[in-house]
Amino acid sequence: QLVESGGGLVQAGGSLRLSCAASGDTFSTYRVAWFRQAPGKEREFVAGISTGGVSTYYSDFVRGRFTISRDNAKNTATLQLNRLKPEDTAVYHCATVRAALTNYRDPLRYTSWGQGTQVTVSS
Repeated sequence: QLVESGGGLVQAGGSLRLSCAASGDTFSTYRVAWFRQAPGKEREFVAGISTGGVSTYYSDFVRGRFTISRDNAKNTATLQLNRLKPEDTAVYHCATVRAALTNYRDPLRYTSWGQGTQVTVSS
């Protein structure tokens, strides 16, 4: 089970820190990604991180502004959102998969999803 938190309303240029808490004792064996979905749009990849946290992946539209990390001892993954823009407004979901990935960007590869947390950026 995955539970996201940390969303909210923020002005453009502001920051938020999203967390994804996982239950169970095998979190360290799962790849983790964050996706987002805005109203009327398809779910899109934001960032991904390997099991040990060594490798990270970002979409072009967030690279340099967002940072993904994980703490396997605490069964959590975090997405730090900086320099937010109104177009970042969406529901943000974390997702996990145990299998090795060649493409973190494909949502169909993930087996578990959280319910999402709303991020709203005002102009």
